[in-house]
Amino acid sequence: MSQYDAFDVLQHYKTRLQQTVTLDNQVQLAVWQNSHDRVTLENTRHHTFSMYVQDGYESYHKRPDGWFNGGAPGRFCLMPQQSQSTWDIRGSLRFAHFYCTDRHLRQLAEQTWDRSPASIRLDERIFVADPALEALYRHFLLTGNWDDPASQMMLSSASTMVMLHMLRQYSQLQWQTPGSRGGLAPAVLRRVKARIDAQLGEPLTLSDLAMEAGLSEFHFSRMFRQSEGMAPHQYVMKRRLAQAEQWLRHSSRSITDIALACGFSSASHFSQRFRAEYGITPSALRQYRSD
Repeated sequence: MSQYDAFDVLQHYKTRLQQTVTLDNQVQLAVWQNSHDRVTLENTRHHTFSMYVQDGYESYHKRPDGWFNGGAPGRFCLMPQQSQSTWDIRGSLRFAHFYCTDRHLRQLAEQTWDRSPASIRLDERIFVADPALEALYRHFLLTGNWDDPASQMMLSSASTMVMLHMLRQYSQLQWQTPGSRGGLAPAVLRRVKARIDAQLGEPLTLSDLAMEAGLSEFHFSRMFRQSEGMAPHQYVMKRRLAQAEQWLRHSSRSITDIALACGFSSASHFSQRFRAEYGITPSALRQYRSD
C-alpha cells in the first residue's frame, strides 16, 4: 500500500500500473495506462502532478458547466491536496504521475529561500502546456531504468526541480529565485568527490552529497554545477563510466562484474550508458583491447 491516496485509488479502476519508484525523499513516481474508464480522485492528502505521455485526446475533465476536453501528449494537470476531479477517459491514455506532500514543498521552500512560508497553496491546473516542465519529465524522469541504483540521483535531482517549478509557477509564493552563491569551496569539493569515488558501486543520493557538503540539496546542486560545469548526477555517472573503462582496459573482470561494481543494476543498462558516453560498447572495447 502506497502512502499516496491517488496511487491506491487508481488501482481500483481499469488503470494499469506500468512502473513506479519511490525516491529517497519519499516522492513517488508512477506511469499508468488507461482506456474507456471514468475515474474520480478526491480529498487526497497530497499533491498530484500528471503529464500525458501518450494519447489522451479523448480525455475529458468534469466541470460545473459540463465536460471539458483538452488532453494531448505533453499536457499537464495539477491536482492539489483535498481537491476533487472526475475524468471520463473515452480513448486510450498513458500518463506519468508525480506525488508529493506539503511537507516536501515546505522543506524545499525553506532550503531554497532560507525562510518558511506561512502556507503553501497550489492552484489547480487542467490540460496546461508547460514546455519547461515537459522537458524535465521527458529528459530526466521518464528516461533510464527506474530500478537501477545508478539512476536514483538523476531522479532525485529532477524531482527537486519539478517541485521547485510547482512553487514558482503554480503557488501563491512570488519569491525571487536566490542568486548564485558561487562554487563550492575547494576543500568541500574535494571531500564530495572523495565520497563519490569511494561509493561508485553503491546507491548515492543527492541528499548524501549535500549532507557531505553541509548544504541544502538546492544550494549544493547549484554550487556544484558552478564548480564543475555539470549537475551532480552527471558527474557521478561520468565517474562510474570512467572507472568502468579503466577496468575494461586493464583487468580481466567480467563485464557483468564491472557493471555491478560501478553501481549499475545490469550489464545491459551499463552497456547502454557506456555506448552513449564513448560511442562503443563495453564488449567491443574489450575486444579491441584483445586485438
